[in-house]
Amino acid sequence: MDFHNILVPVVDTPAVEDAIRLACQLAPKGKKSKIFAIYVITVDRALPLDAVVRSQIEKAEGILDHVEEVASELGCEIATDVLQSREVGPAIVDEAVERGTDLILMGITYKTSFGQFTMGNVVPYVLKNAPCRVMLYQQPTRTG
Repeated sequence: MDFHNILVPVVDTPAVEDAIRLACQLAPKGKKSKIFAIYVITVDRALPLDAVVRSQIEKAEGILDHVEEVASELGCEIATDVLQSREVGPAIVDEAVERGTDLILMGITYKTSFGQFTMGNVVPYVLKNAPCRVMLYQQPTRTG
């Protein structure tokens, strides 16, 4: 399987760096492959959608700068963007449609709610509504 357009939604978790590394490995070398890393800022409904939330933008830009460094170390080109949306899941799916994405690669961490494993609401939304293949990368859980 060739994935020429890979979308990697990023957040501030340890799984992000490995997800970018995996995207760089999956993108065919020497072909016109594109990797897009996006950070989605959730804007509260009380604010206008284009509200400037400086602290969130600075955080997003810092994470995206790190992602660019990781990709560069691997000799991989990556485009980055900060999006603002009311909901993260629909923003990821809309971006995948707009960019003609072949694969959405999401790095996730092991989370629990009331003692049970959970993926939250973003991952299930993307899995249900994605216009392309979706790959989840979960870092190994730490034991002992």
